[in-house]
Amino acid sequence: MARDYYDVLGVGRGAGSDEIQAAFRRLARRHHPDVNKEPEAEERFREINEAYSVLSDPDTRRRYDRFGEHFRDIPEDYDERVAAGAGARGGYTRSGAGPGGDGRRVRFVSDFGEGFEGFEGFEGYEGYEGGAGGAGFDDLFGGLFGRGGARARGPVPGANQEAEIRLGVEEAYHGGKRGITLSGPDGPRTYDVTVPRGVVDGQRIRLAGEGGRGSAGGPPGDLYLRVRIKPDARFRLEGRDIHVVLPVTPWEAALGATVPVPTPGGTAKVTVPGGSSSGRRLRLRGEGMPNPRGGDGDLYAEVRIMVPPEPSERERELFEQLAADSPFDPRKPG
Repeated sequence: MARDYYDVLGVGRGAGSDEIQAAFRRLARRHHPDVNKEPEAEERFREINEAYSVLSDPDTRRRYDRFGEHFRDIPEDYDERVAAGAGARGGYTRSGAGPGGDGRRVRFVSDFGEGFEGFEGFEGYEGYEGGAGGAGFDDLFGGLFGRGGARARGPVPGANQEAEIRLGVEEAYHGGKRGITLSGPDGPRTYDVTVPRGVVDGQRIRLAGEGGRGSAGGPPGDLYLRVRIKPDARFRLEGRDIHVVLPVTPWEAALGATVPVPTPGGTAKVTVPGGSSSGRRLRLRGEGMPNPRGGDGDLYAEVRIMVPPEPSERERELFEQLAADSPFDPRKPG
């Protein structure tokens, strides 16, 4: 069973968006492969990213809270299908409901994919076969899923499928058209994919009707492309926040300066305050990955002081003069 996304981020189910974001940033800094060299760090970082991509989106979070780990297998028009009497392809089967079982879990084998589990602890479930626990399960759900689990007749939609699409940071930032070729039972097939602007690692892109074939005249399923962001020499992502290294000269760091900083959207300007040391982080609000739903990420530029690799004679004289005149000692306590 997949890990619960709330457990992955270490937050409760009632956590607000600020708490979820704070938990993600704390864990992402700890487990990012550029910082954490342990073998499992990369997989842990992907898990954190995926949990955040689901829980930070209100619509996706509602579906996850409702359907659990199988929320991706349930079509977005699920309620409309049920209201229209689409029913379930295979009714339902019980798990643990026989002798010695607790009779508290149901698995629906539906026309929405391989099925999902749910309704654990449902009040009155003990009346499943006419017991004394309240209304029977058939009485409650038979009208939607077929009496007694009878197999519904008619067209059966195809199964949803999933594949990966690997994108560079700048591709994900700008979005746009992208071709991707996937192998399948009928040989390679090329798809024209519209990448939404600002997609992040773990997010999925839906290609409607490009999944498995339906049967008996049923519609095809959907193809979901899970986004994987490729490592980048300049940009490090943490959710929608972008981190870059900002090289500055000793005099820019000491005196302050306005210097250019690269972003996936082009070059921006950042003010380096006087007296900045290496490691200082400068925040550019809203210069991170865009978010179509609002709340763009930020860009963090980390100051790194660079010295001339081969000082000229004049530069050496100036550095020697500074060394002789300055009382500054970075190794002195306090």
